[in-house]
Amino acid sequence: MNMAMNRIMKEFKEIVANESNGIELHMPQGELTRDTPNSASNKKEIYLTGSLLGPPDTPYAGAKFNVDVIVVDTYPFNPPKARFTTKIWHPNISSVTGAICLDILKDQWAAAMTIRTVLLSLQALLATPEPDDPQDAVVANQYKKDRKLFEKTARHWANIYANGPTPEPECDAAVANLVEMGFDKEKARVALSAMNWSTSDALESLCKG
Repeated sequence: MNMAMNRIMKEFKEIVANESNGIELHMPQGELTRDTPNSASNKKEIYLTGSLLGPPDTPYAGAKFNVDVIVVDTYPFNPPKARFTTKIWHPNISSVTGAICLDILKDQWAAAMTIRTVLLSLQALLATPEPDDPQDAVVANQYKKDRKLFEKTARHWANIYANGPTPEPECDAAVANLVEMGFDKEKARVALSAMNWSTSDALESLCKG
């Protein structure tokens, strides 16, 4: 764990010195390390939080997304684990759990890579989704079938959850309409997003659920 911690502290200083690219890494207050859940080997994990700005010329532009980064004690020989804690509408990120489909977090990791590499790669992923290798099939399907509708939905989510600068009044009105009918706001938003903003289809989905 000492090797992993030393490496992280070095990387943290490098990220702080290069924040102009829109990524940040934060050390949590209190204890940095925790025992690995469900493990009998007394392994430790280091819990960090990162953030990244949505790239220009994307539905995420101007929005800020937070990411949990968990570093295992075999780092940098094994990749960190990462998960979006800010809700996002993206083919390679689960709209429910924030789980990420990115090759460098799996079999394409190399010991020369860093947490900065991960955050920059996530930022690049927002600009160049890979719908044929999705984490969220519903989002990927919308992306492939109707790009403009996908971008509208992604902008709406970025505005609502990540302080994005571009509201989508039609989306807001559709959510408000279902809320007036007695449905939970978050469930209404998810249903409308998945049903391509068709109020009747979303209503049918919510009633079935």
